[in-house]
Amino acid sequence: MTEAARLPAASRLRQLGRGVRLPKRKRREQLLAVAQDVFAANGYHATAMDEIAERAGVSKPVLYQHFPGKLDLYSALLDVHVDELIVAVKEALSSTTDNKQRVKNAVGAFYDFVNSETGAYRMVFESDLRGEPAVQAAVDRATEAPVDAITKTITSDAGLSEDKARLLASGLVGLSQVSARYWLDNHNSISRDDAVSLIATLAWRGIGAGFPLQP
Repeated sequence: MTEAARLPAASRLRQLGRGVRLPKRKRREQLLAVAQDVFAANGYHATAMDEIAERAGVSKPVLYQHFPGKLDLYSALLDVHVDELIVAVKEALSSTTDNKQRVKNAVGAFYDFVNSETGAYRMVFESDLRGEPAVQAAVDRATEAPVDAITKTITSDAGLSEDKARLLASGLVGLSQVSARYWLDNHNSISRDDAVSLIATLAWRGIGAGFPLQP
């Protein structure tokens, strides 16, 4: 099981106080869950390792045993969120053999990620630390890995060359990312399901009608 898959369970560990001994993996999950809350509330630059340690109920040496510095902690958390997005897109593509539904599911995966209460998408798509190589690599992976997954599906089902399939996949990912972020900021009058249906219909009429399933 990936760290991303385990992180939701770690949210239940947030309230553990001092003196509670946890296995190394569980402690790491707890620290990531607490760090997410603090980074979401304060932003990267205003977040202090002291506050994370205090809220997690551990000493600073314990925190530093798991994460040597604030950037290491932030990068690890960013990787978890990127993994969550990648898993969601891959599951959307593998959940059905109906390509129209695949497109809708893939779009929905981005909307669900952007609409998460954790605010993870802001860390991934609106990070102000892109000058840091580790952060930039994670941000790039959030786009490149979904494009890779969708490219593989289009190449297999539509019989297109990889270059053409990758261009279409990049278009679908870009459409999903940008529209989801716009919707989140302006979604009072449009439900999540209606928004996903609108964007999926736009994408499907282009991909599904222009590049039908090959026999």
